[in-house]
Amino acid sequence: MAEISSSLYRAGEGEPVVLLHGFTGHWRHWKPVLADLVARYEVIAPTLSGHNGGPAYPSGISLEKVADAGDSLEHHLDELGVGTAHFVGNSMGGALAIELAKRGRARSVVAISPGGGWELGGPEPERVARFFARQMRMVRVSRKQIPRLMRRPGARKLAMRDIMRHGELISPADAVDLSLDPLGCAVVNDVLVSLRAGRAHLEDLDQVAAPTLIAWGELDRILPLATCSARFKRDIPNAEFRVLPRVGHVPMWDDTRLIVKTITDWVEAHLATSAPVDLSLAGESAS
Repeated sequence: MAEISSSLYRAGEGEPVVLLHGFTGHWRHWKPVLADLVARYEVIAPTLSGHNGGPAYPSGISLEKVADAGDSLEHHLDELGVGTAHFVGNSMGGALAIELAKRGRARSVVAISPGGGWELGGPEPERVARFFARQMRMVRVSRKQIPRLMRRPGARKLAMRDIMRHGELISPADAVDLSLDPLGCAVVNDVLVSLRAGRAHLEDLDQVAAPTLIAWGELDRILPLATCSARFKRDIPNAEFRVLPRVGHVPMWDDTRLIVKTITDWVEAHLATSAPVDLSLAGESAS
């Protein structure tokens, strides 16, 4: 039975595949790939805590580090009855997919332009914080004009140029939703503080044991490949690295077929080795 609301998209049967969107986003970022994935798997796409339409951020959990957001996500997945799964994440969602892999929740990981992999002590966190602060100001100022502007393909391409290459391919309604989602994000200031304090990076990447694919948009303007990927390449054991040609930061809209193939090929390649072990049966056989 499908469940579709502002806080969750869940449909399909089979291997569980969890889709995690990026900062200030919504589960609808995955809209172009849902039909193809639901035909194969159980797809769980939550809106992250503190984001537009998502659950409130849990009390008692701070938001100082990626690990804190990981605590919140684990809490949410527990409520949904999701144990281990194949995790697919984009941007902040990619960072969370890797974070949950460190905790043993991932059968496999596809991280698409994940955040938090820049070199420590460098300028990237401040640059990213400035980008999102500027984005928030622009959306607040132009919110009333956005529905009218998004009627024109050329305007959509220009407005979406930072997150994708082909904004003209999005419907006007989807473009409006994607543009206004940041206004419903209650954790913007907390994340910006974390970025500017140098706490928004992933730690202990050597603890990732699940099969991990790092797939990066060649034309990513928010998290450029050259400055934001080094620690993932260097520190995640046996991770595979792949450049996604001619797509931007949110590539599901730029080249849907490529993203579907990237996800399904990786999941299918790791079905046999990723299934969770029933420890009770293992104990019986040992005795």
